[in-house]
Amino acid sequence: MHEFDHIKSLWQSHSPEPGISAEEMLKQAKLEVNAIRRKSLLNIAGMLISLAAIATLLFTYDFKSWTAMLGVGIILLTVAIYTLLLYREHAILSRQDFTVNPSSFIERLKEYQFSRFELYTRLYWFYPMAISAGMILYFMETFERMEPWTQLAIIVFSFFWMVFCATYLRKAFLKREKERLELLIEKFERISAQID
Repeated sequence: MHEFDHIKSLWQSHSPEPGISAEEMLKQAKLEVNAIRRKSLLNIAGMLISLAAIATLLFTYDFKSWTAMLGVGIILLTVAIYTLLLYREHAILSRQDFTVNPSSFIERLKEYQFSRFELYTRLYWFYPMAISAGMILYFMETFERMEPWTQLAIIVFSFFWMVFCATYLRKAFLKREKERLELLIEKFERISAQID
């Protein structure tokens, strides 16, 4: 018990280091917000490149069956919808300058966090299912001419890849994204408390 009292007295006598100033926290938060915005823009650019590539395929390739054309059309529509959703999320963070009013920006961050959570939970399942349906319809034209073992390998690989993406990758991404946004919200709450 004496050792505990000694440790307690040492802890109480320890003077805490001075806190980070609001300006320093604002700098750090600005870097993090810019990183999120940049990542968001890169995602949108990647989706636009995919959209252009798929559209090029649709308008330049001579399909023999209507199912292949329908499959590419479904994929094109799905990528376009997902791109619009990503742009909507990007717009949430880009609407205002967070240095002007950190407390109102906290609400934007919470809105962004909720939007991301919804996109990667409920709306996530729409994307792989629509892409899969489009791929199935697209490959029906070429799938019939493949060897049975090749067909089976493609089906098994596709199934396991979707399961891997839907479970491990999606959950790891959601966890990392949630921690990052919660830390950023906490920083803005501290900045707002210091400024007020």
